[in-house]
Amino acid sequence: MNHLRNRLSPLLSTRRSLPTTPVPLLLLSLHRLLSATAASTSPKPFSVEEYLVSTCGLTRAQALKASKNLAHLRSPSRPDAVLAFLSALGLSRPDIAALLSDLGLSRAQIARLVPLARSAFRSSALGPNLGLWLRVMGSFDKVLTVLRLRCNILGSDIEKVVKPNLALLQQYGIHACNFPSNSYLPLVMTRAPEHVQAVVTRISKFGLRQDSRVFAKALMVFGVHRQEKVDEKIRALEMLGWSQYDVLTAVRKMPNLLNMSKERLQRNLDFLARDVGLEIPYIAQRPVLLMYSLESRLIPRHHLIKILNAKGMLSDKFDLYSVFALSEKKFLDRFMNPYKHMVPGLADAYASSCAGKVPHGHTYLI
Repeated sequence: MNHLRNRLSPLLSTRRSLPTTPVPLLLLSLHRLLSATAASTSPKPFSVEEYLVSTCGLTRAQALKASKNLAHLRSPSRPDAVLAFLSALGLSRPDIAALLSDLGLSRAQIARLVPLARSAFRSSALGPNLGLWLRVMGSFDKVLTVLRLRCNILGSDIEKVVKPNLALLQQYGIHACNFPSNSYLPLVMTRAPEHVQAVVTRISKFGLRQDSRVFAKALMVFGVHRQEKVDEKIRALEMLGWSQYDVLTAVRKMPNLLNMSKERLQRNLDFLARDVGLEIPYIAQRPVLLMYSLESRLIPRHHLIKILNAKGMLSDKFDLYSVFALSEKKFLDRFMNPYKHMVPGLADAYASSCAGKVPHGHTYLI
């Protein structure tokens, strides 16, 4: 495999061309070859395992393992085209055998990888990096999702950066394979180990349990943003009347709160405190309230409740948090459907409010 990387790296890291075709066009050609779905008919039954042994030089055991990812192949035409491309790069049969057996990727998987990781093909560390992240993330699809987030995970130093960070996180029971593939945890793991250690130390000061899922979420928030940005959000909350205890309470429950822009934080807090009448300690205990959409959830639901209250239709006491936290279906079943025939125009008023057509503070139907 090292020989393969040594052969690929100079070809892909320089600007010189093959006899007639620039390398970027060769990569594009490879992508097209691998993405093609048409297959030629073969007079004899095609065996993927035999093909890998006789043509690619794999051992019988390697071929058996690799063939599981290539079971969809019905003829040698497309594999032959791919082999021709690799040969054009100067790869020998042993090189190709190492590529297939070490990475264990199918033709379709390589086709999906090429457009997302072209720069990685210029590095001799592609094989080890990809192999590590496949193990860390638990699946090829998760790796692709992370690459789509523009996380340069395949270009990180495994020994000096990734492995030390993985070891540190595992001390706190944090495993990347347990997280959604669209999370930014892999990005945190590519930061300098000193940065990650400092982030862990800072999060601990918030009193979060290190083995909790919230701790891991806080790690993503504090690890991705610069400390100055996080401090700026905290100061913004304090300027809006939050005590340090309120801030600690909210962040402990929902670290993602600090991902919000200062403008959105202020708009939502102004509405909840001034229009709805909720107190800051109440909101801090339920920080998800600040993260709900002001236009499509908070204002429309508050407007509907005001209408029903004004008409004396809500005799039961209820917690306002439960009103905003209900799913849309449950909210409609509880506060819309029982009253829409008793209050003409109620459904239209709610729909208009959800569409942003009812001005803030409008008293239509009240």
